[in-house]
Amino acid sequence: LLKLLGAALVLLVAGAMGVGCGFGGGGGLTLGYLDWNENVANATLTKVLLEDDLGYDRVELKLAKNVGAVYKDLIDGEADAFQDAWMPNHQQYVDEGEGELEVLRAPWYVGKTKYGIAVPDYMKGVTSISDLDHSGTDMIMGLEPGTVLMERIATDVIPRYDLSTNLVEASTPAMLAELEQSYSMQEPYVFLAWKPHWMNRAYQFHYLADPKNAMGPVNDPQTIHTVAREGLANDEPAAYALISHMRLDEDQVASLEISINKAANPEAGVRRWLEEKKHRELVRPWVEAAKKAQEEA
Repeated sequence: LLKLLGAALVLLVAGAMGVGCGFGGGGGLTLGYLDWNENVANATLTKVLLEDDLGYDRVELKLAKNVGAVYKDLIDGEADAFQDAWMPNHQQYVDEGEGELEVLRAPWYVGKTKYGIAVPDYMKGVTSISDLDHSGTDMIMGLEPGTVLMERIATDVIPRYDLSTNLVEASTPAMLAELEQSYSMQEPYVFLAWKPHWMNRAYQFHYLADPKNAMGPVNDPQTIHTVAREGLANDEPAAYALISHMRLDEDQVASLEISINKAANPEAGVRRWLEEKKHRELVRPWVEAAKKAQEEA
């Protein structure tokens, strides 16, 4: 079932300075992204629509090693946009780029997010973070370093609950691969889960209660936005309009991720997803808005 989304992404090397978009733009477009499934999905969807529907010659997807790095790329001008800013959790990174970054006002994800420590439902009696030392495993399988929840678990959650459990850093694909293996063998497994994500369809699991509120607001519902470098709207009006009009709900995100999982590579998965009439109708107004923005530029 599981094919790692991020592993299949090919990082396109920026071409010559003269390479531009089909509308005659002055340069290529670079989307910074993290190896988070919803980010792989929406960045690849953006790339495919820009290249296939809007005539861009090349859209580069630039993988960042962690959250701080993807924002640094925006600030340094190495990337034009990042489409997976969980707000307000990422506010600290946005603040570091004050004057250089723009957070698009409307979130692209339509729905309530969820984020926290989780276990499979077959781990009976493990319903709270306070139960973790008796869960049958001494590890919390985490994500990439720099993730806000990872930092909070290390500095607040483990000390306040006096846990002997260890927090393990891992890439998102590695965490998901371990989840698939442990789940198939019904082994104890503690991991970080979130919504929107296809894992909520594939596995039966539950988020652990935090009676001491050690995670504070970090695991509260977030809104997911695009962050762009300042000036993108003027430099690339078509791309900016497309990204600004993108809206996806939980089912749409999950179905897009699953289509990518089943394909040879993310772009093939996106194109297969777009073959469905309802998905093509979903993106049509985004593309029309992009074409209108370029005509008016």
